[in-house]
Amino acid sequence: MANHKSAKKRIRRNANRAIINGARMSRIRTFLKKVEVAISAGDAEQAREALRNAQPELMRGVTRGVIHKNTASRKMSRLSSRVKALAA
Repeated sequence: MANHKSAKKRIRRNANRAIINGARMSRIRTFLKKVEVAISAGDAEQAREALRNAQPELMRGVTRGVIHKNTASRKMSRLSSRVKALAA
């Protein structure tokens, strides 16, 4: 257990950040799931709209440091190719 004042503060801050980051990741997953559901339903227009809404959410996660930039790019690339294939 931490004995120094600064270490105790760091533990408190880490706990708060974990809660905030967890909420951010949950929000990102929700947006991605909406795209997945639309794709599996075969609704191209709804999938395109869901993808349009998910992109800024992913990039916000990158900016906040919750996910890595390449991870977000990979997810966007794979989802957009699936949506594109659905439309064709």
